[in-house]
Amino acid sequence: MHEATLSTAGPDEVLMLFGPRDQHVRKLRRLFGVDITHRDGRVRVAGEETKVTAAVRSLERLRVIARKKNGLSLGDIETAATEEGATLEKGQPARPSSDAINIQHAGRKIIPRTPGQAKYVDAIRSHDLTFATGPAGCGKTYLAVATAVEAYKAGHVRKIVLVRPAVEAGESLGFLPGDLRAKLNPYLRPLMDALGEMVDYDQARGLMEQDLIEIIPLAYMRGRTLNDAFIILDEAQNTTVAQMKMFLTRMGERSKMVVSGDTTQLDLPRGVRSGLRDALYRLDKIEGIGVIRLGANDIVRHRLVQAIVEAYEASQRREELGEVLNFEDAADHQP
Repeated sequence: MHEATLSTAGPDEVLMLFGPRDQHVRKLRRLFGVDITHRDGRVRVAGEETKVTAAVRSLERLRVIARKKNGLSLGDIETAATEEGATLEKGQPARPSSDAINIQHAGRKIIPRTPGQAKYVDAIRSHDLTFATGPAGCGKTYLAVATAVEAYKAGHVRKIVLVRPAVEAGESLGFLPGDLRAKLNPYLRPLMDALGEMVDYDQARGLMEQDLIEIIPLAYMRGRTLNDAFIILDEAQNTTVAQMKMFLTRMGERSKMVVSGDTTQLDLPRGVRSGLRDALYRLDKIEGIGVIRLGANDIVRHRLVQAIVEAYEASQRREELGEVLNFEDAADHQP
């Protein structure tokens, strides 16, 4: 039995590390198989020596994060633990990727947190064209943008082009006020948010002014040929077949493309075939194209997001098997 201790700055820091009802420390105990307790301002970790060492390193990492953020999430706990080799309950170690994504931003590196995410990053690095499908929250956009920033800062490409179809998510937004940029901002915001976590605001603004970073709607891609570029198409399930063909044929010399989307969340008019689904079928036999299918186990948002996605997928499977879901009858029988 090996034992190590970690000093704390006071009860507030202990509360952040241990979490509400000790849920953070309970998760660390399960992930590392060690005993973690607190007494007299010190956190005690006991167990096998290698596991204790890894757990203490995770706690030290979490202490730094907690001081910066003034709090911790379960996602922070899992990330810190997997970075020290812990295995999540529902899968294998979450860092089988050969390298972290080095975005050269204040020394920060982005590490895939699930086996599926690691395969996704490796596929992007090893293919000129990569398709990725999966539910919300599995890192499709975030990891694609991170690898684009990495490639740009390493000098592998001259520019980054982030593209999204301007399709409303099931509801009409009407005539939005403002100029063209203001009207398109709601559609392009998710890409801008991801980029903003990896590039300083002033730097990103300067790169956009120089057209070294473009964030544009899909319709503006027509007629272009992009050489030495890293091009990302987000929400690709909302492209038509013609739009997808148009986008894919924009790829020029020494360029790389990532096409991502969630085929279960279509906002196209009824009867219009999704360009993403069509491309996955048509291009299936072409050598050199990477295809990654992420699942519910790759979701890294709030823990409830994974449960929600799994519930919807289970309902869809029942419907496909011929079960009729009578929601009115179900509501009538609720207590």
